[in-house]
Amino acid sequence: MAAGKLFIGRKVRELRLENKATQSQFADRIGISTSYLNQIESNQRPVSASVLITLADKFRLDISELAMGETDRLISALTEALSDPLFEGYSPSLQEMKLITHNAPGFAHALINCHQAYRRNSEQLAGLDQHLGKTLAEPSPWEEVRDFFHYVDNYVHDLDIQAESLAKTFGSSRDQRSALVNHLKTVHGIHLAYVNGDAVLRQYDAAARLLNIDAYAPPQTQMFQIAVQIAQVEARETIDRLVMSANFRTEEAGEICRTGLHNYYAGALLMPYADFAQAAQDLRHDIELLALRFGASLEQICHRLSTLQRPSLKGVPIFFARIDRAGNITKRHSATKLQFARFGAACSLWNAHQAFETPGRIIRQLAETPDGAKYLSIAVQVTKGTGGFRRDHTAYVLGLGCEISYANAFVYADDLGLGDRARFDPIGVSCRICERQNCSSRAMPPLKRKLYVEHNRRTQLPYQLVE
Repeated sequence: MAAGKLFIGRKVRELRLENKATQSQFADRIGISTSYLNQIESNQRPVSASVLITLADKFRLDISELAMGETDRLISALTEALSDPLFEGYSPSLQEMKLITHNAPGFAHALINCHQAYRRNSEQLAGLDQHLGKTLAEPSPWEEVRDFFHYVDNYVHDLDIQAESLAKTFGSSRDQRSALVNHLKTVHGIHLAYVNGDAVLRQYDAAARLLNIDAYAPPQTQMFQIAVQIAQVEARETIDRLVMSANFRTEEAGEICRTGLHNYYAGALLMPYADFAQAAQDLRHDIELLALRFGASLEQICHRLSTLQRPSLKGVPIFFARIDRAGNITKRHSATKLQFARFGAACSLWNAHQAFETPGRIIRQLAETPDGAKYLSIAVQVTKGTGGFRRDHTAYVLGLGCEISYANAFVYADDLGLGDRARFDPIGVSCRICERQNCSSRAMPPLKRKLYVEHNRRTQLPYQLVE
């Protein structure tokens, strides 16, 4: 498959302005005409390979920063917003969408935020929410934090580097738990005790410098909570700076984000980036073997795989989601073209829903979305909770996958017949924006399509979509 054309007008314009050069001066420096530079900056023409090399050589342009993941995510979110009947009569082409996201990403984000506010307002009004007096148009703190991680590509460079540096000081010790506990004790004067936490996984007594860990939690959970405590004392300044720079609307969102960053650091400490990325490659992304190698849970492994976005050492771009029995996506990220819908449930034909029928077993699926993109998807049901009959145990599914061009990097692609188109199941993102004509699993018609009802003829659906 041929690579897409590279439109980086905004980045080139930023480089020129940083160097305080006019278009004529900058064009001379990179050996092109002023008119060509003008067309590049306005995204009317893609940048050529020779110009790209010159920019990298003379102006230290980091080519790895030009990955299209952010643009794909922005186009997906914008497409979903514009599919709302609110914008009936306006159907921008893909080229228009690319021009908007390349030239005015801030405007695209603003439009998406406005649409989300509109949706929240409409849904709460429709439900006669008893709290109509409060500000309905604002996103919830949880949604705001979710979007923060989404738009940083689920990778936080400063925290990742800091955690990896600390992990290196532990050396090659096979007893990672002892290394973490010893670090807390010798560096921070914090002692560890295992107690019957009564479902409280971690409790830190700052006055006594005592960290209590639930003795009945799984070993992987205990390790993770110890690492979270290290994050709180080791990376406080970095995390405070990141939360401050995010400019959240509320203090509550900042605190939720702080928790997410603590967890991010913990994952990066237990699974250092370079070692984990190499292991993922060597083991062909076998999540069970990776869990055994790093002493982590399957969810921790899948989440860490979704963070492998370091510019100089990117992993395979994947999508990752956690789904509960009601179909709610409680955790999600995608570095692929497949973007999860912000409203409504995920496609019922996705194998993540089938995984609830086969607890503990990894199931595989070859899938194709309406835009023709093909994916390898795996799903497994796991149970989360601490020991004991009286404790709560929650079942949920982990969904993980990649675009088919990367499938051979996964052990799960073996013997699936990737070249046989008949093996690919048709899936969508969400019924409300899916354009498939004859899907018997459709829960609702697409929002921007007119319907035709033929009373003398009934098919799987009680209506047909008008072309």
